[in-house]
Amino acid sequence: MPQLIKGYVPLTVQDGTTMQVYAAYPSGGDNLPGMIVFQEAFGVNAHIRDVTERIAAEGFYAIAPELFHRTADKGFEGNYTDFETVRPHVQALTTPGLSDDIITTHKFMTRQSEVDAHRTGSIGFCLGGRVSFLASCLLPLKAAACFYGGDLAGMAGDRIKNIPCPLLLCWGGKDKRITKDMIDKNIQALDNAGKEYVNVVFSRADHAFFCDIRASYDPSSATEAWALVKAFWNVNI
Repeated sequence: MPQLIKGYVPLTVQDGTTMQVYAAYPSGGDNLPGMIVFQEAFGVNAHIRDVTERIAAEGFYAIAPELFHRTADKGFEGNYTDFETVRPHVQALTTPGLSDDIITTHKFMTRQSEVDAHRTGSIGFCLGGRVSFLASCLLPLKAAACFYGGDLAGMAGDRIKNIPCPLLLCWGGKDKRITKDMIDKNIQALDNAGKEYVNVVFSRADHAFFCDIRASYDPSSATEAWALVKAFWNVNI
């Protein structure tokens, strides 16, 4: 693994709030593609920081914004076994607020001297899968990956017509929270809008199968998904 520069940076969002982001990138990197990493409902925790660093090790400037900055302390990490620790923060999120966070993060990232501003993407998991989809509607991305993001089309609404890039959608076949009907609804909306996508269902996987510190982690599916994500980036970014 290359030596990484990593750490937190405070950013001022359009509404005047301060949002902390976790950034990681290879030391000495130049003309790096940028990748925004969107958290699960449990914050920019050890897992999301690890994913951010894994992406940085692949040659990206990777950055993970703390989406709960309006309601939680800096560095907030929820409890995977107690959703009540995160519910108030999830419920307080708004599309306008998330849109401001997305745009602020992208502006900061693309202004860094190490970053090629014309080669950027996003990836997100669960809550972050939805936010990654929203980011693809708002930003000039080259690729966006969304893991088990639920009702993507419902959240994006008419913005779906603005998506400029291919999408990679990953789902767990055993996920009881996200039904086949919901997945089909998302795909139909993309088809109706004439958008390019790759849609993959990992039949043996449950919700959050990519997270290696959750009970639902499926190593085989996670390994295959990671290889697919890297190939997707290699083709499009």
